[in-house]
Amino acid sequence: MTEQIDLNKYQEFVKEVTSGESNSSMQMYNRMTEAESESNFNVNSALLLTAAIGLAAETGEFAEIPKKIVFQGKPCDDDAVFHMKRELGDIMWYWINACRALNLDPNDVILENINKLKSRYPGGEFDAFYSENRKDGDL
Repeated sequence: MTEQIDLNKYQEFVKEVTSGESNSSMQMYNRMTEAESESNFNVNSALLLTAAIGLAAETGEFAEIPKKIVFQGKPCDDDAVFHMKRELGDIMWYWINACRALNLDPNDVILENINKLKSRYPGGEFDAFYSENRKDGDL
């Protein structure tokens, strides 16, 4: 027999294992301020949080469209492509704000990605072995 779960007890448990910054706006604000001051890069934590949440939301909106095409039989027509194009634009808006928040040149971000992929795939093309067996430090 499985143990019965009491959601009220679970709620209390979750509260106890959640950070103070997640439970309290003031603690979150203080941590954001502290994080900005400890950074050597003049990170804008409010803009960074905006970008992170926005990227997650817009990426979900983009993913919803191919999901409906593949799993629900919606047509991959001009309207669907246009909708995906608009969501990709929203993703780029938040991506650029993430670059702004971190004081990163977006061109340098793309160059770093190219260098990472060249290092990961030494033959210059995708190889499942290298995808699964990465070098130390290859995130």
